[in-house]
Amino acid sequence: GSTYSGKVFRVTFLTLAASLTVPLLGVTVLLDCPIDPQPISLKEPPLLTGVLEPNVELRKAERLWENQLVGPESIANIGDVLFTGTADGKIIKIEDGEIHTVARIGHGPCGTREDEPTCGRPLGIRVGPNNTLFVADAYYGLYEVDPGTGETKELVSTKTPIEGQKLAFVNDLTVTRDGRKIYFTDSSSKWQRRDYLFLLMEGTDDGLLEYDTVTKEVKVLMVGLRFPNGVQLSPAEDFVLVQETTMARIRRYYVSGLMKGGADMFVENMPGLPDNIRLSSSGGYWVAMAAVRPNPGFSLLDFLSEKPWIRRMIFKLLGQETVTKFVPKYSLVVELSETGSYRRSFHDPNGVTAAYVSEAHEHNGYLYLGSFRSPFICRLNLQHV
Repeated sequence: GSTYSGKVFRVTFLTLAASLTVPLLGVTVLLDCPIDPQPISLKEPPLLTGVLEPNVELRKAERLWENQLVGPESIANIGDVLFTGTADGKIIKIEDGEIHTVARIGHGPCGTREDEPTCGRPLGIRVGPNNTLFVADAYYGLYEVDPGTGETKELVSTKTPIEGQKLAFVNDLTVTRDGRKIYFTDSSSKWQRRDYLFLLMEGTDDGLLEYDTVTKEVKVLMVGLRFPNGVQLSPAEDFVLVQETTMARIRRYYVSGLMKGGADMFVENMPGLPDNIRLSSSGGYWVAMAAVRPNPGFSLLDFLSEKPWIRRMIFKLLGQETVTKFVPKYSLVVELSETGSYRRSFHDPNGVTAAYVSEAHEHNGYLYLGSFRSPFICRLNLQHV
């Protein structure tokens, strides 16, 4: 009798499965997909061994100003005063432990996904030669902000198309020491920051741009980058490094010298998805990653990269917030040498202490960790790791 009931069960189960699958497939075919995913070819992720060996060093970080700010993406300092831009559109300063609003580029209300384009979202932030702040706002463009008076000056507006392309997601910037040139990324001419997951999963490409503060000209330096994100000038200012998030790599563009106008690969096939990049005191670079490509282990990103049809199906059925929940939380910060080799790595598997890291900014023996959605800044004492 048991084999008979087993068969009945199997037939019933399969019939039920089929009866659910067919309409579901039908519905899925009819449903619109917000993205048009491109196949992405990634190499097998590097083994997490040697200097990349997993550890819990990031858990030694302390959380500062918890629940007093949200999404401090990028951090800069003038002396011991820290500056950052937050999810509610503000540019804030932290002085003697106190948080003050310096300026805002957009206007309220803020707080929901719908509000973001008018609220504004300051991302990359840098200090210029006269101690003014240069800010990349995802929705509004490039701004210069006086940290004393809070006065804001528009440099590059997203309303003005550049070489026929609209700027939809201004992300990070790096400034020459004399303040003349600003190199910045526009992560997408199609997707806004609030749809960064669509951008990541679609695999469309955009570029690296240059703004000349004297001539006021904007030039496109590189195109065809998949999710260009953080940027950093080399200490000698002869090249700019640009993180290509979707491709888990860093490209180099030469801005002076014999190679001027040329580009090459700086680091490829990284162990995670690089966000921002900043100088380290040793002459190298700090790279922050909020998602890792585990090896050994299962890398969701790598699995989906070659299968645009699965990505299409996922986004037909699920919203971005839901999809985000499936991405394992894992924070990773690596220090690269001046030639792009790995010096050391700090991990927080499961993002216990430091979650959603977007930047590692070194100041005075500490690493300040920015985050695109956590309600705090983490600070790691470099003497203790």
